[in-house]
Amino acid sequence: MKRIELSNFDAQAFLDSAGLARKIVEFKKNQVIYSQGDPAHNVLYIQQGGVKLCVVNKMGKEAVVAMLGPRDFFGEGCLAGQSKRIGTAIAIAPTKSLVIERGEMIRVLHGEHAFSDRFISHMLSRNIRIEEDLVDQLFNSTEKRLARALLLLARYGTEDHPQKVLPKLSQEMLATMVGTSRSRINLFMNKFRKLGFIKYNGGLQINS
Repeated sequence: MKRIELSNFDAQAFLDSAGLARKIVEFKKNQVIYSQGDPAHNVLYIQQGGVKLCVVNKMGKEAVVAMLGPRDFFGEGCLAGQSKRIGTAIAIAPTKSLVIERGEMIRVLHGEHAFSDRFISHMLSRNIRIEEDLVDQLFNSTEKRLARALLLLARYGTEDHPQKVLPKLSQEMLATMVGTSRSRINLFMNKFRKLGFIKYNGGLQINS
């Protein structure tokens, strides 16, 4: 059997053709997809839109773990034995996702090597991203963290084409992502706008 090159592998086309038992679910902007502590029994794949992954501590403070977009998987912790969700997933825009039951996902990962390679690549990339986020929080200034967050939201540097115009994001959400106050976000967003790095035009336009 001819091996499919990872860079040319279309996960969406595979999911559509593999006879995989799954369903398509649509979520409204700001709708909770699953909550911290919910039973973990499926994996989700984003077709359209975007998802925020976050955790909340006992004091009610929220920390954003990741911002995801089309062609990203999430909820994969159930494959590693997590019985409950360790975080909350919220749609940041109208979002369409494939929902794949845990057992079905495991069956396909064992039986379809090209898809398994693609999924492992996704997991490794996610781990690298989390490490980079940690370094960013520890060593970079607030201004640099905000700039990086905006570029990641626009998906610069990924295999997807950059989304130069993003859905409207509140400054409160950006402050949570960056780990600072809303007033600081407002200060830097105004600076970026004056420098031509961003533009408000029916959404947030990001220039690299």
